[in-house]
Amino acid sequence: MAVENIILHLGLGSFHRAHQAVYLQNLLDAGEKNWGLAGGNIRPDMRALEEGLIRQGGRYTLETITPAGQCAYRTISSISEVIPWDEALQGVITRGASPQCRIISFTVTEAGYYLTPKNTLDTGFPDLVQDLEHGGKLTIYGALAAILGARRAAGAGPVTLLSCDNLRSNGDRFSAGFKAFLRQTGNTELLAWVAQNTSAPNCMVDRITPRPTAETIARIRAAAGWEDECPVMAESFIQWVVEDHFVAGRPAWDRAGVQFTDSVLPFEEAKIRILNSSHSAIAWAGTLKGYKYIHEGALDPDIARIAYNYVTDDVIPVLTPSPIDLPAYRDAVLERFANPAIQDTNQRVAADGYSKIPGFLVPTFQQRLAAEKSIASIAMLPALFLLFLHRWAEGRLDYVYQDQAMDEPAARLMLADPEPLRVFGESRLLWGDLAGDARLQAALAASWQRVLAQFGGG
Repeated sequence: MAVENIILHLGLGSFHRAHQAVYLQNLLDAGEKNWGLAGGNIRPDMRALEEGLIRQGGRYTLETITPAGQCAYRTISSISEVIPWDEALQGVITRGASPQCRIISFTVTEAGYYLTPKNTLDTGFPDLVQDLEHGGKLTIYGALAAILGARRAAGAGPVTLLSCDNLRSNGDRFSAGFKAFLRQTGNTELLAWVAQNTSAPNCMVDRITPRPTAETIARIRAAAGWEDECPVMAESFIQWVVEDHFVAGRPAWDRAGVQFTDSVLPFEEAKIRILNSSHSAIAWAGTLKGYKYIHEGALDPDIARIAYNYVTDDVIPVLTPSPIDLPAYRDAVLERFANPAIQDTNQRVAADGYSKIPGFLVPTFQQRLAAEKSIASIAMLPALFLLFLHRWAEGRLDYVYQDQAMDEPAARLMLADPEPLRVFGESRLLWGDLAGDARLQAALAASWQRVLAQFGGG
C-alpha cells in the first residue's frame, strides 16, 4: 500500500464493509488521500469472500434502503488491500507490524471476547485455551499478541486498538481481556509494551446489516451492472460515536460523519439497551411465531408491544437523564426494524443469546431491582429466549441456531430438568450475581406463563 497511514481491520464481514469502510470512503471522496484500509481475517471461514474481494481489488457494491423502501447504490473501494488468510496469520502480522499501520480495528462479535460479566476471561472455551496454553492465534487476543509482538520487535511504534463490536464499553473491556490474556501467558514484556504504546477507545457502532440473500445479490448486481461477488446491503441509517483517544493519529473521520466525544457511555447504553435488546427480543418472538424476517415480528402488534413496553417501562427510567431523546430514539428504532425491504433474518439476530442476556439485559435488571421497581416488562425477554431454547432443543427451529457463549451440553441438561425455569434463573453464566435472586425468579415465572400463553402453541 502506497498511502502514508494504514488501518488494519480484522474481520471482513458485512458489517465492517457497510460501516467502517463506508466512513473511510466518505473521507476519500472528500479528498483525504493519506489513509488506506487493509483487511483480513483471523479465521479461515471466509475464504470465498476474501478471494472474491481480491479478484475485485477490494471493490464492492453497497445497497442501502430507507424505511420507505428507497434504494441507493454505491461502489466502495476504500479497502485497498485484502490480506489472504493463512494459518500462521503471517499476512496480517506483517501488515500490523509495519510502521505505516496506525490503527488496528476489529469486529469479532460480542462472544468473540470471551468475557464473563465481571470482565474476566472465560476459559471454558477451547479456542481461548488453545491460544493461552499453546500460543495459538484463534482468538482476537492470540492474533493481536502475535501482531503486536512482531510490532514491538520491529520497533514500529505505538498503535491504536479499536474494537468496533456491539460490546458495552468495548474498548475498556477488550483492553481488560487482552491484558489478562497476556498476563496468563506470562508475556510480561509485551504486556508492558502494550501499556506504554497502545490505546483502546470505546466506540458505539450502529447500522442494521443483514446477510445478503441470493435475491439481494441478484438485485444489487442488476442495479450495479456488474457481477459483484461480494455485495453488501444495509439500512440507510448509519452512526459511529467514538472517544477521541488515538495514540498514533487517526483519519479526519469527523469530516465523514463520525461523532467524536469524551464519553461514549450514554450513546452505547441507549443503543445496547434499546436497539440491540429489542432486536433480539423480536427475533426470538418472531421465530416462535413462525416468522422468518425481523420486519414481520416488528409489524406484529403483540411482539411490537413487548418491545415497546420493555423500553418504556424499564429502560427509559434507568437511562434518564440522557443527552438523547430516548422516546424518540425508541420510536425510530422500532420503525427501522419494521422496514420490509431490509429482509433481515431472525436467524442472524437471534444468535448468541448467552452473550446478549448478560451483556444487554442484566444491567437493566440490576438497576430496576436496586431501585425496588418492577421488572415485569423486561422479564418477558429472557422468558422468550427460554422458550426459544426449548424449541431449539426439540429440533423445531427452522434454522441452525449459533451461540458462541452457550455450553450446549449444560443448556440441554437445563432444558431436560424437571424445573428448567428455576435452573435457567440460577445460571451464573446468564445472570452473574443475580443468579437465583428470588425477585428475578418470581418475575421470570410470571413472564413464563405469559409467554406460554402467547407463543407456546407454535
